[in-house]
Formats: sequence, C-alpha cells, structure tokens
Amino acid sequence: MRELTYGQGIKEGMRIKMLENPDVFIFGEDVGLFGGCFGVTAGLFEEFGEKRVRDTPISEGAIIGAAVGAAAVGLRPIPELMFVDFATVGMDQLVNQAAKMRYMFGGKLKLPMVVRLPSGAGVAAAAQHSQSLEAWFTHVPGLKVVYPSNAQDAIGLMLTAIDDDNPVIYLENKTLYAVTGQVEDEVKPIPLGKANIKREGNDVTIITYGKQVYDALKAAEMLEKDGIDVEVIDLRSLYPLDTEAIFESVKKTHKVVIVSEEAKRGSYAGELAAIIADECFYECDAPIKRVCALNTPVPFSGILEAYMLPNADDVVQAVKSLF
Repeated sequence: MRELTYGQGIKEGMRIKMLENPDVFIFGEDVGLFGGCFGVTAGLFEEFGEKRVRDTPISEGAIIGAAVGAAAVGLRPIPELMFVDFATVGMDQLVNQAAKMRYMFGGKLKLPMVVRLPSGAGVAAAAQHSQSLEAWFTHVPGLKVVYPSNAQDAIGLMLTAIDDDNPVIYLENKTLYAVTGQVEDEVKPIPLGKANIKREGNDVTIITYGKQVYDALKAAEMLEKDGIDVEVIDLRSLYPLDTEAIFESVKKTHKVVIVSEEAKRGSYAGELAAIIADECFYECDAPIKRVCALNTPVPFSGILEAYMLPNADDVVQAVKSLF
C-alpha cells in the first residue's frame, strides 16, 4: 500500500493509460506546462510533450467539440474543463453530439472520450464556479457518469473510463484534491455501475458519493453513539447505477437517506429517491429523506457558503427524523 492524494490518483490513472496507448491524450486550459488549474496534470507535459498534453484557447465549446471529433476518428481524448459550470458552454457538443452519435450511426462509430469536470463548492469560488450539476449529465442517455471519492477509486474509475468506447463524464470534487488515502500498489480498473459499501449497518442506509462520503461516514460515527447502526454506500458510478447494491441495502435497513451537494430542486438525489420508491416502496418503513444544498446560487462569503452546503450534522438530523 502507498499514500496518494485524490489529485495524484486522477493523474496516475491518466498516466498509466498514456503509457499504454499513444492514442490517449489530454487537452484543456492551462493543462500543459502550468499543470492544470488545480495541479492535477503537473509533470505530464514534461513527460509526454505538447502533442499529448495540449493547452487550448478559452473556449469550452471548442474543447468538447475537438474531443468529439478526435474520438470519432479513433483517438481517446481526455478534455479538461476548469469547472463543471463551464460545461454549459459546451453542452451542445456533449448532449447533442457526443451522447448521440454512436446511437445514430447504429453502433458503427465509437466515441471514447473522458470529460474531466472539477465540481462542487467549498473553496469560495462563488456562484459561477461552484455548482454540482451531475443531474444534468445523468439525465442524458448516451453519457456515462462517474464520481470518485478517494485516490484509489480515482485511479480505478479513470482506467475504466478511458477504455470505454462511450463518452464518460468524470466528476471531481475540488475540495478533495489534496485529501490523501491508501492506494494498492497495483490498482485494477473498477467496473462502471459497481458501488462500494464503505460501512455496513442494519438500521438505516445512507446513499452518497464524492465529498459527501466523508460527511456520511462522520455522521455514522456520531449516530453510533446513539445506538443507530448506519450503512454507507459510495455509488462511485452515477450512471450506470448499482441498483442491486441499493435495493439489497434498503431491504436490510428499511430506511434511506440520500446525501449530495447539489441544490435539492431537480437533483440527482431526487432521481435516486424515485428509483427506490418505484422498486422498494413496501420495504421502506419511513419516508426517503434527501440531504442536499439549499436552493440558492452558491455564495462567495465563506460563512454563507458553509451554511448552504450539507454537512454531517444535517445528515444526523435527517437520520434521526426517521426513528
């Protein structure tokens, strides 16, 4: 075992595939000599050169559009946008081109591209650089969506995403880049659609992903003192979704809390609640609860930002309301 940060895990996954396959290349704003806005690509420019680690103009539409074209002719591009918020500028290329081309060509065309999108709040970057927009991407058939919470999963999911012949949205929480974790010496690819049970329990299921995994685990420790045994599921893959793991847990605990950093209105957490209600309604002994951010643009003020984001205390309160 060794220790890596979340950011280093993302980079290692890309580097492994770049060494294996000359068709894998990275491009985006400042990803080259500068090493990326958050330092994730640092050192790759020196190792692989400017043909495979390329800086681009400030045009997210052009970045995603170039990735679609490159993937369509057989390359495996990894475009990086500085913030998930800027995906709005490239949404036509993602939603109307990348997500649909393989289907519209009857499977004869492959679109192997991994779109890296730093996501979430907590760094005082204000409303245009702090959103959690995973619900937008999971809504679109043709896109796969992953969201690692730790360094090992960051590597494993990246290895799988790069090898996939479909476009994969790879979400990264900005506040996790410096968080260290134990990583196996030889990390294997993690299949998409396979959740991870981070903590087993019998009284209530918490379903979450990304940064909120840590809030959920902290809440579980707090609730244990009150005799409530919490199971925590880290989805890792938002689509495809491991419904089997979710349903098995719900049938065991009969109570569910879903935690995400999104604004609650129109959230992916709401979709998860609907899936559970459709399939496990009679297994639930209490309402399905969602713990999300407040329905407001993300404030610049650190105090207000912390107030609007979900935390472990909010999770504890939601769980206790079920008993």
